[in-house]
Amino acid sequence: MINQLFQKKLSYFLIQGISIFLGFTFWGAGMAKLFHEHQFFGWIGPVWLIDELEPYGLGFYGRFIAYSQIVIGYLLVTTRYKLLGSIMMIPLIGNILMVTISLDWRGTPFVLGFLMLLNLILLWQYRDFFRPIIDEGRSNYNVKARFLRTGNGHLVWLAGLSLQLIAIQVSYINWIAACSVVLLGLLLSALSFYLDKKNGVDTPLNTQKL
Repeated sequence: MINQLFQKKLSYFLIQGISIFLGFTFWGAGMAKLFHEHQFFGWIGPVWLIDELEPYGLGFYGRFIAYSQIVIGYLLVTTRYKLLGSIMMIPLIGNILMVTISLDWRGTPFVLGFLMLLNLILLWQYRDFFRPIIDEGRSNYNVKARFLRTGNGHLVWLAGLSLQLIAIQVSYINWIAACSVVLLGLLLSALSFYLDKKNGVDTPLNTQKL
C-alpha cells in the first residue's frame, strides 16, 4: 500500500515536472523573442528568429510562432491546462521543425525531437481524457456544470496570461517593471487553483489516473 502510494506520488511529480519544464522552455523562448533586446530568461533559441525570417518576408510568421510559444508554454508552465497545452504543442513543434530544416540549422531538430518525446509522455498520461474528444461531446461528463463552477478560476488564469503579453510592451519602457508584471501574472494563475478549491472543485491534477 505504501509502495503504491509512493509510486503514485512519484508519477504525479514526474508529470508535473515535465509540464513545467516544457512550459518554461517554450514560454521563455517566446518571451525572449519579443522582450526588448531579448532580455528574458530562457534556454532555447534562437531569440533572433524574427530577424532571421524578415529577409524572406516571414517576420509576421516569426511573431506568430513567438506568441504561440508564449500561450502554449504558459498553459503548461502553470500546469492548469496541461492536456490542452500538450495537444497544441504538437503543431507548434512541427512548425518550428520545418523552419529549422528549411534554414538548415543543424542540431536543433534533435532538441525538438527530445521535447516532442517529453510531450508525448505527457499526452500518454492523459490518454483517458481523449474519450470526450473522440465521442464529440457524447460523454456523460457534464462539461457545462464544471465550467460554471470553475469560471472564476479560468478568468483569473486568463488575466495572468494577459499580463504576460502586457509585460512585453512594458519591457520597452522598464525591464524591472516588466519582470514584475510577469511575476504578478504567474501569481494570479497560481491563485486560480485556490479559487477552484474554494468552490469545491477538484482540478484534473487531483482527479487524474496515475
